[in-house]
Amino acid sequence: MDVMGMSDLQISLIVIGIVVVVGVILFNWMQQRRYRRGAEEAFERKHEDVLLGADEIVAQDGRVEPQLGREMLQEFQAEPGIELAKPGMEPVEPAEISQPDAATKVVTPVSAEQKVAEQKATEVDSASAMDYVVNIRGETLIAASDLTEVLRRKFDFGKPVHWLGQREVGASWEEITIEGNDGKGGYAGLQGCLQLVDRSGPVSEVSLSEFCDMAKNFTAHVHAAADFPDTRQAHAQAVVLDQFCAGVDVMVGINIISKDGGAFTGTKIRALAEASGFKLETGGAFNYRDENGAVLFSLNNFESTPFSPDNMRTLTTHGVTFLLDVPRVKNGERVFDQMMHLAGIFSTTLGGMLVDDNRVSLTDSGIAKIKQHLGSMQAMMKARNIPAGGEIALRLFA
Repeated sequence: MDVMGMSDLQISLIVIGIVVVVGVILFNWMQQRRYRRGAEEAFERKHEDVLLGADEIVAQDGRVEPQLGREMLQEFQAEPGIELAKPGMEPVEPAEISQPDAATKVVTPVSAEQKVAEQKATEVDSASAMDYVVNIRGETLIAASDLTEVLRRKFDFGKPVHWLGQREVGASWEEITIEGNDGKGGYAGLQGCLQLVDRSGPVSEVSLSEFCDMAKNFTAHVHAAADFPDTRQAHAQAVVLDQFCAGVDVMVGINIISKDGGAFTGTKIRALAEASGFKLETGGAFNYRDENGAVLFSLNNFESTPFSPDNMRTLTTHGVTFLLDVPRVKNGERVFDQMMHLAGIFSTTLGGMLVDDNRVSLTDSGIAKIKQHLGSMQAMMKARNIPAGGEIALRLFA
């Protein structure tokens, strides 16, 4: 095509195309030059390693050990029981971790005697919480003979009262009873203790006031001083304790009744009971006791007539009941297993079947649930520092 024959439009488009191509080439060249310069500057600049920090520690082999920053180091050192290992040190075992700038602590295993002592101390605290205690101190010894009248009023306030005496300041406390008080000697200190709760419920405010009046009259008579805790607070404490006791006051009963509606004879029941280790005692039941004489469980008549030595020869009944008093028995789950073993023997020998109070047959799963519930009750008591079968529990659940 002849250039001279080209139109003005075609010439303009060719010029614009050349300008665009040249512009792109120039732009690419400038971008490449800028990136190359930036990269060179970046590699020439020296950056501080954030892991190493300013104060680097170099090990013997020349290796640089990473360090925590000062602020983070201070945070770790502020935590008790954490010590940071230093380069060259052996790894620290968790059991040997110590607090910084502190003397090494030696952990001494707790002996069985120490555990018993701690448990006793806990029980003492719980015992003091179940009594309203009046502390009495005399300028001179309080004669034992002056205690006769207050000792006689042991059951005059709706709940048991017991008195403790201290022969001299700092001496151990001893219980004083009307039977053991010979009227001789004297006491540097006395404690009059009114029990706040038993199975009949909490002490009344009236009884608390009457007990305080008696103690005040006594201290005036012997010219002594006494501390009287607030009676309203004591009554409120009694109500709370009674509510807890009511929640764990459970009797586990396992019944054995005749399969065919027949009757068991008293002679056969007695022979089987005595052969199994039960003893017929006052109260209308056969009791099964441990080596220390504590009742573990009892065998009772399923019907209303109590067992007695006089009626066992002529008595007939449609069933017997094994009873376990949960708050008064130590190691309840183990004792329950023992009771269930004997109940199985009785059931087989008498030709009966195990049922609940609704005369519904007991299954293995049902028995397991009873045992689990029993264990839960005793765990709650232990958590409250009133272990089942302990001295405090025996007083509360009398």
